[in-house]
Amino acid sequence: MPAGEVSATVTNLRSEQGQVLACLTARPGAFPDCEKDPEARTLILKAEEGMQLDFGRVPTGRYAIAIVHDENGNGRLDKRLMFPREGYGFSRNAPIGFGPPSFRSAAFAVEREPEHQSIKMRYLF
Repeated sequence: MPAGEVSATVTNLRSEQGQVLACLTARPGAFPDCEKDPEARTLILKAEEGMQLDFGRVPTGRYAIAIVHDENGNGRLDKRLMFPREGYGFSRNAPIGFGPPSFRSAAFAVEREPEHQSIKMRYLF
């Protein structure tokens, strides 16, 4: 099956504390947390400005990436009154409304050529 490499650069981290949780999925119903996709690619890496995420080779198709800056290292996105207290970001820097963006607005095509995304971390608090 043809495949392409998927990678991303993460920018705009407000600190290098904690870790970055990232997931790549091709299933719209599993975006943004990827829990409902057993084939999702997930990464947990030490937080570092300009860090590179390497998801490896994936089958051709449409994918979306969601990332969280887990500053306290508890393995999840902390919220205050339903609003994220930690940083988050999405492929294509998809616009945020009330809640996360749709899969469609964050999705990008993966063909045989490498696909690289640049994701800007966002913070509400």
